[in-house]
Amino acid sequence: MSNRPIYLDYHATTPVDERVLNAMIPYFTEKFGNAASISHVYGWESEAAVKQTREILATAINAKPEEIVFTSGATEANNLAIKGIAEAYFSKGQHIVTVATEHKAVLDPCEYLKSLGFEITILPVQKDGLIDLEKLEKSLRHDTILVSVMAANNEIGVLQPLAEIGEMCRQRQIIFHTDAAQAIGKIPLDVEALNIDLMSLTAHKVYGPKGIGALYVRRRNPRVQLASQQHGGGHERGMRSGTLYTPQIVGFGKAVEIALTEQETENQRLIELRERLWQKISHVEGIYLNGHPQKRLAGNLNISIEGVDGAALSLGLQPIAAVSSGSACSSNNVAPSYVLIALGHSEKLAYATVRFGIGRFNTVAEIDTVAEHLITTVKSLRKFSVVTC
Repeated sequence: MSNRPIYLDYHATTPVDERVLNAMIPYFTEKFGNAASISHVYGWESEAAVKQTREILATAINAKPEEIVFTSGATEANNLAIKGIAEAYFSKGQHIVTVATEHKAVLDPCEYLKSLGFEITILPVQKDGLIDLEKLEKSLRHDTILVSVMAANNEIGVLQPLAEIGEMCRQRQIIFHTDAAQAIGKIPLDVEALNIDLMSLTAHKVYGPKGIGALYVRRRNPRVQLASQQHGGGHERGMRSGTLYTPQIVGFGKAVEIALTEQETENQRLIELRERLWQKISHVEGIYLNGHPQKRLAGNLNISIEGVDGAALSLGLQPIAAVSSGSACSSNNVAPSYVLIALGHSEKLAYATVRFGIGRFNTVAEIDTVAEHLITTVKSLRKFSVVTC
């Protein structure tokens, strides 16, 4: 029996599902060809495997296979989308709109473009983490070329109103990009119904391998132009050069295929586990649920607790549960989560935050164990009056 802590950080990454691994293995050893080598069977095998995954991903979001561009992950996909649009549409305008709670893989490219002279509007969120659609509408201008709003937040799990945002952008002929790294395989995604022009995806949040992602790039109504950010061979229709990593791509496809098949039943199971955890800990004095109570990912529970030290809380939970805290650490600095600050939390409360990311391999017994340990830890910290730094 393992002595490792219970893993409840599925928003950070997920273990590779054994079914995914089994699908990948032949492409490391037997079918190892380069998908660009079209003069022999080894290349044909890889090319066929890549094509199959394009079809799986396209079907998952109601797109065309040729609209799927493979990347190294969602970070690269976000960079390609944002910088690629900025360069391609520079003559039309230099205004981009995004949201304060976006992943750094969106905010940092926007900050970079700001240094080049682009104007970036960063919208606030409401206390429940949702954007105010009226504020979004008022922010749009004649020179706005891109709106980037994530589908599901990686910290608080909030699901943004993509349909309304997409319609707003389409009416004004503004490109709409969404970071769907946390959403693929977990919620229904339809680029046509939602009027999405660019969508970033990744495999490792959905029980696939790390190091592989994709960017959906609309080809019709409208045809989206992107300036490549990586040159050297013209792969992926010139949008992203580099030899395709066939085993990873195969794993990506298999992971999404499994997730779509099991989506409805798995979401119901995760909701039950999430609600069980919340019911067991919600009576703790000074506890807050972060993010909209219903419009959130099934496996997400993000809480803040008044009157406890965030670092001590995280340390107290470590032996039992692997969870994410409300701070971002480096060797010389510990900062509170900017997402929680955007919700209106004080730094003190933001530090005293725990994100539970519940996933495919968690059980009822694990949830009960973690709930009990959290309650015990909070009581202990309050008893000894640990003071926040």
